[in-house]
Amino acid sequence: MIVISCPTGHPTHKEEHYDNQEACCKELKRLEALVEHYSHPGIAPPSARMTPSLKIHEQPQWKLWHAYKYALFVASKVTQMTGDALAHTIWGPRKKSWGIQMTLMSSLMRGAGQHTELMDVPSIRAFMGMGGFGPPPADALVTPVTFQVKRRRLRGILESLDAEETGTRELSGEWLVGKRTWQRLQTEWKAAQVGQRTHNPHKPTERVILYIHGGAYYVGSAEEKRIISVPLAQYTDARVFSLNYRLAPECTFPGPLHDAVSAYLRLTEDLHIPPENILVSGDSAGGGLSLALLMYLRDNHYPVPAGGILMSPWVDMTMSGASWDSNAAYDVIPVFSPDDHMNPIANYLGAGMEKYLMHPYASPIFGDFKDLPPLLIQSGDSEVLQDEITMLANRAELAGVKVRHEEYEDGVHVFQTFPFLKIWHVAFMSMRNFVLDTLPQLQRGVPLVFPEKAERFMETEMDSDASLAVSADGRIASAGVKGLDEEEDDHSTLYDSDDDHCTGCGHGKTWSLEQHHPDEPEVKISVVPPSSPSSTPAPDAAVLEKGMKRVSISSRSSSRSRSRSRGPPIFPEKSASAALQATHVDMAWQFWAS
Repeated sequence: MIVISCPTGHPTHKEEHYDNQEACCKELKRLEALVEHYSHPGIAPPSARMTPSLKIHEQPQWKLWHAYKYALFVASKVTQMTGDALAHTIWGPRKKSWGIQMTLMSSLMRGAGQHTELMDVPSIRAFMGMGGFGPPPADALVTPVTFQVKRRRLRGILESLDAEETGTRELSGEWLVGKRTWQRLQTEWKAAQVGQRTHNPHKPTERVILYIHGGAYYVGSAEEKRIISVPLAQYTDARVFSLNYRLAPECTFPGPLHDAVSAYLRLTEDLHIPPENILVSGDSAGGGLSLALLMYLRDNHYPVPAGGILMSPWVDMTMSGASWDSNAAYDVIPVFSPDDHMNPIANYLGAGMEKYLMHPYASPIFGDFKDLPPLLIQSGDSEVLQDEITMLANRAELAGVKVRHEEYEDGVHVFQTFPFLKIWHVAFMSMRNFVLDTLPQLQRGVPLVFPEKAERFMETEMDSDASLAVSADGRIASAGVKGLDEEEDDHSTLYDSDDDHCTGCGHGKTWSLEQHHPDEPEVKISVVPPSSPSSTPAPDAAVLEKGMKRVSISSRSSSRSRSRSRGPPIFPEKSASAALQATHVDMAWQFWAS
């Protein structure tokens, strides 16, 4: 049986827990020594790999006789992947929780950044657009949408771009709702048509998530990232709008930020969706753009969303973190040379490299985090962005932002795109808890009942002839939209768990997850200390409502038994429910009063 629980009283668990605390305290001291370097926009940290004055090489001209380089690259990559597969089989994976799929994926991408003479942006876009095969089931509804970009009298850095708008430029995106959400909405909309819609005080709070895809600012699309946006909609019971913003190098900074702001204001001003009901979410470059959107809205006195979900956000374009070197051998990100023509930073900033490299809207880690809404940040300990994401959470915490930072053991960059990983379900279950249970306690404004005109606008956009049924991995479903009418079993189960706290700092409260396989090992939650050790007792629920800190994840086993009960996920006092597949991960949650 899969369980994510707090440490037991077993001697081996206790000893390991203390070792983890000592390591975490050392890490915290290292971060505190570095945080000052990111407090001054315009001044690069001493460890920066990218500097404003760096000259970027031109793309080499490809000649027909260079074709042999492709053959050499393919041969070397096949040899490398074969060797890694054999090593995985004989000696075990390079990371202990990896299966053969992740080993091969890491092997495929490792060292790719050293062969940029063989690639360009269009070829990478074509590679990223390759889909899967086979007839998938209908798990969610997707409706493509195109809208005109209005002139909105934007302020600040976007004022000049906004003044150029004539109302003829178009942006696109798509609405996504999970099967259960769609069935519920269909019932409510039909009831409203016959005048039977009534206010239900027990109805779950409606949420809309503006999702901004990643892809280093020059690849990716809403369609390609359905592998994230579909489960995001499913797990959170939310209506997700996934945006197609303009990509580099055709559009450079701050153009994509202008598109993100336009999409958000369309939700609030044109569709009349209350900001208190909106979240912003993004992965990688989309995570950095989501954070830039929050900062822009705050700086220019627009209503900010209720919260943010950031998956491996890219927030430091100076590439100053040591993990760019230490994790390069494991991550799935091709690491380009700073002066390479394929460097996404140079493509995104273009001629504005010297001006914008450390601008807070391009590199949010250099920004002011004060008064931002609550954030859920997820990252992996095996990704090259590990250090900058940890620093991001640390700076946000120091500014008083309510943050929950989850760092998953053996997790690569945006591991949420790999459903075969053991931590995939845990990550999306955490997003569910954040949206449904935690955020209502933390956000400033109370979520509102959607106005009738907002419901009508969204019904018109979602329920159209252009709608498609897609599977959980984003492929078009063979059963079509009718497949969404089929019933779906609910295997969620709630379990009780013991509360515990970090013996080093005294902070933290944990909850557990279990699955329906009695032979599965238990997985432990340990608590990461937020500050220097103290003897403070564990905070009560009232304190937990004020803020959250860091999560670290690793694998253990045990034979503890749990009592069972039924009900919806509750956080933080009780345990949370999840229909998990075989998941062997340990989570360490840390909450602290901001």
